[in-house]
Amino acid sequence: MFSIKNNVLHLLLIRRAAPPFDGCWSLPGGFIDIEQDSSVEAAAMRKLQQKTGLQPGYLEQLEVFSGKGRDPRGYSVSLAFFALVPYSAVSSNIATVSQASWWPVQDIASLQLAFDHQEIIQRAHHRLKQKALYSMLPVYCLPPAFTVGQLKAVIEAIIGKEIQRKSLMRRIEASNMFHLTEQKVSSGGRQAQLYQLKPGVDITHFNRNLGD
Repeated sequence: MFSIKNNVLHLLLIRRAAPPFDGCWSLPGGFIDIEQDSSVEAAAMRKLQQKTGLQPGYLEQLEVFSGKGRDPRGYSVSLAFFALVPYSAVSSNIATVSQASWWPVQDIASLQLAFDHQEIIQRAHHRLKQKALYSMLPVYCLPPAFTVGQLKAVIEAIIGKEIQRKSLMRRIEASNMFHLTEQKVSSGGRQAQLYQLKPGVDITHFNRNLGD
């Protein structure tokens, strides 16, 4: 689960309170409950709520990870997802998690994570960066009402480079995903207009990457 704090991309990790890897940081996850979960997406949302207290506005399947060396308990198959949320405080609601915390993505490579979660994080981070270049996906890291400047900063935090404001404005207009509210906020000594996502809108994808 990714978000942006102070223009820095963060990832949510949990500290495990049960074996295997008791005390280690890991991605939130869990097993499907066939009595509760109508789909793998429903299972993912349920485990995120239990282990982090958050329900993301965007959730996407990443890929399947499998192998006999992934888990000391035996051969395992995991369906990984990645999600985007506006930054907020997190808290765990399950005994198997002692702590949930946001980490700057740039700091995670130095951590000793459980299972093969370093690899999963690298794959998810790469997917997020690619999609940020050709879609409006980063908007799900923002609150319901946001400025163009805030969206620009979020995209730049994800892709790691600056983009032109006029290029972003063209994408906002072409996507037809947003509507302009009547509200304004102070930004850099001027009044900036607030945008919102249209209800039930699909993510627009573009043929070219930002900056091409």
